[in-house]
Amino acid sequence: MALLVRNVHKILSQASQKGTVVRALHASIVRQQDAEVEQSEKIKCTLIPGDGVGPELVVSVTNVFKAANVPVEFEPYFLSEVNPTLSAPLEQVSNSIARNQVCLKGILATPDHSHTGELQTLNMKLRRSLDLYSNVVHVKSLPGIKSRHQNVDCIIIREQTEGEYSALEHESVKGVIECLKIVTAVKSQRIAKFAFDYAVKNKRKKVTCVHKANIMKLGDGLFLRSCQEIAKLYPRIQFETMIVDNCTMQMVSNPHQFDVMVLPNLYGNIVDNLASGLVGGAGVVAGASYSPECVVFEPGARHTYSEAVGKNVANPTAMLLCGVKLLNHVNLGKYAERIRDALNRVLNDGKVRTKDLGGQSSTTEFTAAVISCLR
Repeated sequence: MALLVRNVHKILSQASQKGTVVRALHASIVRQQDAEVEQSEKIKCTLIPGDGVGPELVVSVTNVFKAANVPVEFEPYFLSEVNPTLSAPLEQVSNSIARNQVCLKGILATPDHSHTGELQTLNMKLRRSLDLYSNVVHVKSLPGIKSRHQNVDCIIIREQTEGEYSALEHESVKGVIECLKIVTAVKSQRIAKFAFDYAVKNKRKKVTCVHKANIMKLGDGLFLRSCQEIAKLYPRIQFETMIVDNCTMQMVSNPHQFDVMVLPNLYGNIVDNLASGLVGGAGVVAGASYSPECVVFEPGARHTYSEAVGKNVANPTAMLLCGVKLLNHVNLGKYAERIRDALNRVLNDGKVRTKDLGGQSSTTEFTAAVISCLR
């Protein structure tokens, strides 16, 4: 290629009388060079299709990325707890994510292991191996989707490496199970600081700490005190606290009062799903899990929708929004904006809708509509 370019420059210097033709040839070579550079500079991203309809949603994202000429190269790994014979080794997958520092992931199904003695789920193992301590779900009303509340826009930040998800359970005597909820000052302060830093970076005005310290005085009390201590370092951010059961009631009655919320593991999981229902359901909310070194983008509501596998009816909106967040994270904002704009136009137009949004369109039809808007 380099020799060909040098020959073109030589022709340019020796045949100025044929300048138009030669310049056109030169421009073609330069375009080819640019294309090769773009190809070589593709960003590698680990891809985990997940269980249930995850693989179908991932196909939607890859098709849209291809149509938009997104310079991302996926490194796929099948990871599953319900299909262990087909699953790649966890270490291999976590090494890929650590190496690429970015991952697009479908939801992993979590079977009941109560009779096998295995307490840690594959999700828990993945989070701990990469220290994916912070889960962020942006619950935002989308154009064209009618719901009880409009203009909802809040951020739910969940600590997801300890709390009730510590996988420390045992039967002390027959018929008596003890389940340990682990809360540490270090991790509580870390997630609190993440929440306040997120608020500052994204020009948010308020952080709400959600807890149950009135009953779990030591465990949730420590989480609450940690958030209060960190709040003192951010005097320009309004800080409030709210008991979790009151929080669920306030969310469904007046979600507009919330801006950034920070919660322990179990409460965050519950509120994530509740809030997703406010803006259209599990199919329209994106999320991401952060470690100090990498990010895993995945739908905000943890549902595999396994009953719809192979029926081509799942809504790819949440997974497409995960793709948009991924592109913004790796500084491919112009591609993210194009895809987000195309998706918004399809939703706002309302002619192509999946069943969860009151329509009859298939997953592939919805994807094709987004691609059509890209063009």
